[in-house]
Amino acid sequence: METVEMNSVSLKRPRSEDDVANEIKRQKILEKSQAGNNSGQNTETVTEQPEDTKNEIIPNEESEEQEEEELEDSDEDGDPESFADMMKHGLTESDVGITKFVSSHKGFSGILKERYSDFVVHEIGKDGRVSHLDDFSVPLDDEDPSEETFTVLSDEDKQRLEELQLFKNKETSVAIEVIEDSKEKRTVIHQAVKSLFPGLETKTEDRDGKKYIIAYHAAGKKALANPRKHSWPKSRGSYCHFVLYKENKDTMDAINVLSKFLRVKPNIFSYMGTKDKRAITVQEIAVLRITAQRLAHLNKCLMNFKLGNFSYKNHPLKLGELQGNHFTVVLRNITGTDDQIEQAMHSLREIGFINYYGMQRFGTTAVPTYQIGRAILQNNWNEVMDLILKPRPGAEKGYLVKCREEWAKTKDPAAALKKLPVKRCVEGQLLRGLLKFGMKNIISAFGIIPRNNRLMYIHSYQSYVWNNMVSKRIEEYGLRAVSGDLILKGATAVHIEEGDVDNYTIHDVVMPLPGFDVIYPKHKIGEAYKEMLVADNLDINNMRHKIRDYSLSGAYRKIIIRPQNVNWEVVAYDDPKIPLFTTDLDKLEGKPLPVLPTDGKFRALKMEFSLPPSTYATMAIREVLKMDTSIKNQTQLNTTWLR
Repeated sequence: METVEMNSVSLKRPRSEDDVANEIKRQKILEKSQAGNNSGQNTETVTEQPEDTKNEIIPNEESEEQEEEELEDSDEDGDPESFADMMKHGLTESDVGITKFVSSHKGFSGILKERYSDFVVHEIGKDGRVSHLDDFSVPLDDEDPSEETFTVLSDEDKQRLEELQLFKNKETSVAIEVIEDSKEKRTVIHQAVKSLFPGLETKTEDRDGKKYIIAYHAAGKKALANPRKHSWPKSRGSYCHFVLYKENKDTMDAINVLSKFLRVKPNIFSYMGTKDKRAITVQEIAVLRITAQRLAHLNKCLMNFKLGNFSYKNHPLKLGELQGNHFTVVLRNITGTDDQIEQAMHSLREIGFINYYGMQRFGTTAVPTYQIGRAILQNNWNEVMDLILKPRPGAEKGYLVKCREEWAKTKDPAAALKKLPVKRCVEGQLLRGLLKFGMKNIISAFGIIPRNNRLMYIHSYQSYVWNNMVSKRIEEYGLRAVSGDLILKGATAVHIEEGDVDNYTIHDVVMPLPGFDVIYPKHKIGEAYKEMLVADNLDINNMRHKIRDYSLSGAYRKIIIRPQNVNWEVVAYDDPKIPLFTTDLDKLEGKPLPVLPTDGKFRALKMEFSLPPSTYATMAIREVLKMDTSIKNQTQLNTTWLR
């Protein structure tokens, strides 16, 4: 398998002469940063990215992209070599400004496989407590259904209802004859079906002089209920908090499944942060006026996730309230010596890593999200529409390819929309908007896309600028605080004065994401910000947009993050498929850890660390291995592993 050089493919959209000129200006602004890769400057603290590293990892941090929820499932399931070939059109780290390292150790190979079980994330709450699933018990409550609810149905009835609930047969309903009919008996059966088999609704029918309870699927009907209006005890907190353990499931996808089975709207759930799909993740969720008993019964019928640690409280959860996440990661088939590994992990613990925005921030297809964000900020709406809908090379689902081809051929939203079986993806939403508002009102059409998805594009552009500027900052000044840098005092950014330089370290320094409410460094990097935005036809002094949603206020972000609770261990193993640590669910189910050989064919690095919110674990792992974390690089290397 040939090694992919980091700069071997330039991923750019077809451009006009103006675009080419702007790109040349951007390259001139950044060329000092790129040229420094071979200059040898700051070699005692800054190591440039090697081009021949043969490592791979899979991004697993929090993602803001609802589009991925719709589109990510099938692309990896085909032939690995053909997928790798398609991913040649993807981005590399240098395309998005990720070019520097802070440690001086020599990099080594290691593989975080596509097996999601090698990447485990435990949420850290605002009180510093790490979320764990370790208790399936349900709090006792006098208001919960009676024990008779659990015994009134026969084993045969339960079997039929379970098959109906899980769509295991072609029946659309199950009829249960009411023996010894009475209103009370019918009420208990109704309660039993709804409690034990979430997702089913019931009604009473007379058939041949006999009473039957008819169970049927209610999910998908318009009346996805708000929390039921039955009485809720005043002594019980209105919100049931629980720990959600999920495997290979996105947080929003999991909540959508829960809401379907419970016949409620997804917006009655709250959480502190979204967790990505390709991992085992453990986090706290709160839901309004749904009993722990109903939630616990979902464990019998749901795949890939479990619910537990139930409690009632008087408040929901709020986005951003978490302190961060604790990661447990396995890097398999490592090649580094014990000394290399020790140096790498000590550096991670003592110095940290550059707080770059990870590759998943910029999308996985041949049109980076930052390009769309740049077009939005430029108020170039035809460009926005074109970038989202035009044909693009690389890995995409077949129906999206057909949709794009139809759009390129006809520019007819209705015709292109017919090619999409999944209408919730960004392309489908934009096409529906164009169908509704017309081709001359792209702004309103784009507005149909959920707000978070629209803002994701401009946040991606901010991240693109930030990454490039941080690389240039480290290129120019290394790993020390200098006069003109920014630090935070409370929530306010101030410049470091010449006489105060010795009072600060690189861990205090922040850099701004561009916006109308931030200040910039008072050294070369401040000017570099302005020049980069000028090259993109943007004015750094006027980041307000005529559409308020797209006005960027800016923010500050630390340039170096030092992980907490860093631990590591090297283990030997023979079978690449066996787990190398036990999960919360393994412990609850009493599964022992496989016995590992003392002298196996392979070695793995098990590492643990805690990170604050909005930081990328892939960037920490990148610092350890000294490698390119892009899917373009990962996928091609992984095809060798899959052989």
